[in-house]
Amino acid sequence: LGETLAAKGADAAVLTAPASIAWLFNVRGGDVSRTPLPLAQAILNRDGSARLFLDPVKVTPELPAWLGNGVSLETPSDLAGALADLKDKVVLVDPAQSPAFYFDALEAAGARVLRGEDPCALPRACKNPVEIAGSRSAHVRDGVALTRFLHWVATEAQALLPDEIEVASRLEAFREEVEGLADLSFDTIAAALGNAALPHYHPTEKTNARTAPGTLLLVDSGGQYPDGTTDVTRTLAIGTPSREMCERFTLVLKGHLALAALRFPAGTTGSAVDAFARAALWSRGLDYDHGTGHGVGVFLGVHEGPHRIAKAPNTVALQPGMIVSNEPGYYKEGAYGIRIENLQYVTEPRTIPGGERPMLGFEALTLAPIDRTLILPDLLTSEERAQLDAYHARVLAEIGPHLDAPVRTWLEGACAPIGG
Repeated sequence: LGETLAAKGADAAVLTAPASIAWLFNVRGGDVSRTPLPLAQAILNRDGSARLFLDPVKVTPELPAWLGNGVSLETPSDLAGALADLKDKVVLVDPAQSPAFYFDALEAAGARVLRGEDPCALPRACKNPVEIAGSRSAHVRDGVALTRFLHWVATEAQALLPDEIEVASRLEAFREEVEGLADLSFDTIAAALGNAALPHYHPTEKTNARTAPGTLLLVDSGGQYPDGTTDVTRTLAIGTPSREMCERFTLVLKGHLALAALRFPAGTTGSAVDAFARAALWSRGLDYDHGTGHGVGVFLGVHEGPHRIAKAPNTVALQPGMIVSNEPGYYKEGAYGIRIENLQYVTEPRTIPGGERPMLGFEALTLAPIDRTLILPDLLTSEERAQLDAYHARVLAEIGPHLDAPVRTWLEGACAPIGG
């Protein structure tokens, strides 16, 4: 990163984004709910040395040795003087991340402010092989908890008809049994009836709805683990769903599968591939009003830039190692909502047999069955059915061995080849 600053003509960079500081120094903190971030500031120099400003109360005995001699550990009260030390220097500051205070202080000190993107943002988004391996491991453990929950919904909950808060509590209880769980990655979204038509709904005592036969239950949740961050949505049938529900669900599934299977050349942005997830819905005059995919960190934020998949223009190309969600949906106001979300990462480019240019693609991290009772097989092509069957076979192979007999037997049925 110091070399990157030098290439930009900067002597130093002021870092204020907690995720960048956590990633750059490979530390985590407890200052932010659901995200293991330390609130701190840092100055990164072009020679690779750094000054980290952190409240001493939050410093563990192991931290100084971990940071090493290249990092000066200081207190927030030292920050103003450190900014003054940058007199006559060219200093990179991200205006999208940093308050006006830093610009004013640097200019008052006689530094020349270079406005530009946080230098940690893009390299943080491109996970290295260790981060990908950790994310894989975290998703297997998380998938075991999620599968136990899905089994509960498909069996006991069909008779109990729990309310949204009970659903969220039950899922959280399954996750709490997972080795290494540090926290949830966000407050669980359990949405029944018309509440599910609100994409970012969270149940409260006032809005809490009870599940009912012939309806859909949408559950969006995730966990924070030291080796990875998870985020997954499944839409589940309570009782017998209507033909319309199944049709709309299958259209959303077609979009999810299309994006998951996509191959694309280097330089392709998320805005260029967004339509693949919407095409099946568009063909029926339907759409959804949120992005299709957001970046996700490794034991960091469940929403992370600078890449995303959405209609809105984005100039950041999808690059190997980036983790991004794949979550098309459909929402019928006042009635029900549908979303299918997996996390996936961008794979290294490879040449397709007979092709001329190396193509990047996606590989799924999330491992959990998709509710087969909501799928209309006749709306899927043979290629889509084969793709879904291959995904479910992988879920069974990787999650099945960690389950007790009753849940494993249920998972075998949930992952059985799709008909049609």
